[in-house]
Amino acid sequence: MQIHVYDTYVKANDGHTMHFDVFTAVKDDQKAVEYAKQWLASIGEENAVVTSRECSFCHSQSAPDNVIDEINKNGFYIYKMEGC
Repeated sequence: MQIHVYDTYVKANDGHTMHFDVFTAVKDDQKAVEYAKQWLASIGEENAVVTSRECSFCHSQSAPDNVIDEINKNGFYIYKMEGC
């Protein structure tokens, strides 16, 4: 399965920068932003500003089974990098 990676940088409530990728099965910029907002709300960061400027398409790639399973279940997978 090919997934689409959206590189995302947002400011957290306390002002630090959170860097994560949104992995999706469908290349849809608006859907990726919605997924980022959904995940941020789930961790108490619902006030973070996320637009296509903060969450932008980076590339497509293959994915391991655990990522594919999560995408099939929820529509997306969050790959946490810095400040998450």
